[in-house]
Amino acid sequence: MSRSTRLLRSAYLLTGDWATAEDLLQTSLVKAWSAWSRIEGDPEPYVRRILVNSHASWWRRRWRGEVPTGELPEHGRLGPTDRIDDRDGLWRALRRLPPRQRTVLVLRYFEHLSDAEVADAMDCSIGTVKSQASRALAKLRVDESLTSEEALS
Repeated sequence: MSRSTRLLRSAYLLTGDWATAEDLLQTSLVKAWSAWSRIEGDPEPYVRRILVNSHASWWRRRWRGEVPTGELPEHGRLGPTDRIDDRDGLWRALRRLPPRQRTVLVLRYFEHLSDAEVADAMDCSIGTVKSQASRALAKLRVDESLTSEEALS
């Protein structure tokens, strides 16, 4: 209960949708409940690992095709809500990353976990965490929606 807000935020950052994030967290907690008596020490890393694995399973099962549109949205001048727009643009760019790269960035930079903790949560090596983070940051650096003239003005 005390960590549900933090775990829900992680789930939201992974999914990009509050309703899906709530479903993901609920599914993860149900899975953790069945193993609760075997969890030694702090249960948060165990639940976070279930959260990451469940998200990966969901992502693999669901087709993420493009949705065509007849009209492109207009981009106006930035106004007093620049920070909100910038944050929204960052979340959109983050959602365009491959799932593993997004997961590494969420756990490493939004949840402030160490490389070792991220590797443990994702069940991979520290080198994989570092390479995925490097690739993800490189993609964000060249993302046109984050580097365009309008976004910078």
